[in-house]
Parts: sequence; C-alpha cells; structure tokens
Amino acid sequence: MRKETKAVIYDCDGVLFDSFEANYAFYGQVVEHFGKAPLDRGDAELMRILHTYCNKDVLSHIFAGEKRMDEVRAFSASIDYRKLFPLMVMEEGLRETLEALKGRVELAVCTNRASSMDMLLETFGLAPYFSCVMTAAQVQNPKPHPEPLWKVLAQFGIAPEEALFVGDSEVDRQAADAAGVPFVAYRGGMRALARIEKHQELLLLL
Repeated sequence: MRKETKAVIYDCDGVLFDSFEANYAFYGQVVEHFGKAPLDRGDAELMRILHTYCNKDVLSHIFAGEKRMDEVRAFSASIDYRKLFPLMVMEEGLRETLEALKGRVELAVCTNRASSMDMLLETFGLAPYFSCVMTAAQVQNPKPHPEPLWKVLAQFGIAPEEALFVGDSEVDRQAADAAGVPFVAYRGGMRALARIEKHQELLLLL
C-alpha cells in the first residue's frame, strides 16, 4: 500500500508545455552563430537530447570536441529566451488540474532548464501554483541524477514515497527511480507507476 501523496512534482518541457519548437529555435540560433550546419530534425537522438538534457549537456553534445566551448556557452547565455515563449504551448488541461490540486498537495517543478523557468511560469500565469521550482542552476548534478528531486523532497520535508513525479522522458524516469519517487509517465512508454495521456487523469491517482 502506497503512502498518501503529499506532493506532485512536474517536469517542464513536454509535460507543462510543448516546448519543442522553442528549444529547436534556441539551439538553432547557437549553431547558426558559430557557422555549423542546421540541426537535423530527422535525427531522433539529437532531438531527444535537445529536449530533455540541461543546456550544458546539450551544448557539449552539439559541439563535441570543439575548443570554443567557453564562447558557445557565453553566447547561449546571452540569448533572451523570453522571445521564444510565443513558440511554447501550455498543455491542455494543465491549469484546471493544478487548480484542483492546489491546497490538496504541494506542487513543484523539477526541470533541466536553468535561467528561464521563473519567467516562463510568470508569463503563463502558473507561478502561484508552485511552491518549489528546482532548476539545473540550483544543483551540482541535474537530471537524470536524483539530486534535484532530493532537494524538492527536502524543501517539503517529505519521504520519496510521499511524492509523485510526472515526466515524459527516460531522463525523468531515471531520476525518479534513483530518488525513490514513484514515477508517472506523461504520454510516454517508459516503465512507470502509471501512464497518463491527459493532465486530468492524474486526479484519479490521488
């Protein structure tokens, strides 16, 4: 018998938002600036990395073996991600689900985004729902390492089995498994406690 759920923790990209086009445009600006070939949408592994790993790891993959990584990271940090927010689409049913959960459980975001997360939540009016926002900038080891989830659990003062982590990638599942947090797969075929296609289905698990 599972313990009562006291917190729901969400990944951002692919769960709160369809942010594929925004991420593609962001890294497209970086490769264009440094004269590299455009990113290949048909490269499934590249698209997966671009969408799930932290900025540092994505850039290390795209620019593997290059000596100008300091320049690449500096340029990446100079891009105003807010200009890409119009390319992001909030997932259907998300706000209604957060409204139903608020006050019943703690709500958190655990993401491999770094600097843009707070602005993103403010822009879409979601900031009031989340009492904890854990980004890659706040940890030594981003997902798939469990450190970000450990820090969320510590902030709420709860045990791993008292939370649910909703994610859409193997990176999320690996972090959840390592942290001992039950994992809910959002539109994904990963091994999980449960799989949901719509945000409202989460309410049936609580």
